[in-house]
Amino acid sequence: MTTKKGRQLDDEPGFDSFVAEHADALLRYGYVLTGNPHDAADLVQEALLRLRGAWPRVRRKDSPQSYARTTMARLHISVWRRRRREHLTGEPPDQAGHEVFPSDGEQGLWEELSALPRRQRAVLVLRYYEQLTDAEIAKVLGISSGTVRSQASRGLDKLRSSLSPAPATYGSTR
Repeated sequence: MTTKKGRQLDDEPGFDSFVAEHADALLRYGYVLTGNPHDAADLVQEALLRLRGAWPRVRRKDSPQSYARTTMARLHISVWRRRRREHLTGEPPDQAGHEVFPSDGEQGLWEELSALPRRQRAVLVLRYYEQLTDAEIAKVLGISSGTVRSQASRGLDKLRSSLSPAPATYGSTR
């Protein structure tokens, strides 16, 4: 198979080894972004296709893993920018055969994270999973630093309220 410029798709050295080395990490990152193993796999596949097209430039100048993660975040964000609504499911993601995903002990946090709106989830993932600064998150998502901070605050508030036990009511009389 050839590209528009007549090059063979397998003639770029290092791409196959990059994919072999980083596929699991990218799949985990995709899962954290999407909350769904199937969407995560689609996100990784699309990001790797785009990385493959830019491989000659990216492997010389930039970090290919950063390029792939940034591409994944932007692809994920573009979905909610187009639709502007959430499609949640009450069922946990399939766990069989996906050892790269969270253990049962961590599942409650991941379920609560997946219940957040996409923008809040993306900001929290980029901040705490990828450890990016607010300015870097703003650049990746194409939003202002103030929006990053407000989305992070709102997302953390929702996580805190959903993960903390409900306060007991004492002495309630009628």
